[in-house]
Amino acid sequence: MIPHSKPTLDQRDYDAVLKVLRSGHISQGEYVKRFEAILSEFVGVKGGVATNSGTSALHLALLALEAGKGDEIILPSYVCTALLNAINYVGATPILVDIEPDSFNLDAKRVKESLTEKTKAIIVPHLFGLPADMEELLSFEIPLIEDCAQALGAKYKGKQAGSFGTLSIFSFYATKVIASGEGGMVLSDSPHLLERVRDLRDYDNRDDYKIRFNYKMTDLQAALGISQMEKLPSFLERRGSIANRYSLELANTPALLPTGYPGKEHIFYRYVIRVEGELERLLEQIKREGVCCERPVYRPLHYYLGHSDFPQTEIIWNSALSIPIYPSLTFGEVTEVIKGVKGLIEER
Repeated sequence: MIPHSKPTLDQRDYDAVLKVLRSGHISQGEYVKRFEAILSEFVGVKGGVATNSGTSALHLALLALEAGKGDEIILPSYVCTALLNAINYVGATPILVDIEPDSFNLDAKRVKESLTEKTKAIIVPHLFGLPADMEELLSFEIPLIEDCAQALGAKYKGKQAGSFGTLSIFSFYATKVIASGEGGMVLSDSPHLLERVRDLRDYDNRDDYKIRFNYKMTDLQAALGISQMEKLPSFLERRGSIANRYSLELANTPALLPTGYPGKEHIFYRYVIRVEGELERLLEQIKREGVCCERPVYRPLHYYLGHSDFPQTEIIWNSALSIPIYPSLTFGEVTEVIKGVKGLIEER
């Protein structure tokens, strides 16, 4: 079975983690500080605060903006539940909006229609590795939190995703662009906001008391993250190479393939095609051929909240199929994926 996703690890990663183990200092320390400096320099912002997950990073980003009861946070329905959880953690009200039909990102026009005097922030996922339309979203002059969990290395008009918003958050879960097992980070150009996040991340040894969180990253995770960052250029190159092959081989099939956008550099965290047919049946059918594909978003958020009027989200959720793409995918495995996907589409 060719898995849908998996981390790409090698001896350098093993050695990096082993070095920390042998040092005897495995909790938050100097490696975490180094990882924060490396990522913030890469993205092109002033600083970062590492956390134990991307969800924790988003939670702290919202708290840094003082989001809470009575505030509204705009986000797309077509995204994982982590975003909804973080909004509920702070007691704010989630305002769901629809997505663009081709990019799968936030529809800026629907965002504009949803703005009120209570709007505290807009969470902007760069879904599947394709940057959202930052220029139009920035024009609303509302704090943006860029969700770069799937977009490390993606660029919008020549600048790194994560360098536009008031804050940006990243995830280093096992199958993300780079992996540290678990882990996340908040980045910002605002020293004030970064200090707020840092203050909330560590709960102990304080002269005052307020609710803080045990959201620290360990040096074990940071060492792996640093090692992975060294290989990020090769990771992105390999993802692009596989995506190009998929696009070439699947070009003459009925499937709708990812398209290019001027000024946006897609890193293909996911290679998502659109197909006709009953999706669950198609997923089971291709799995029997030894290829594991998935819905790229398990379930839209408006289903959980009982909302309606998300036509593009409905269309995409019922037709979007994510096929395997990751740096350790071999040439032979790519061939098998293409064979399986073609067979799936052409048999219909």
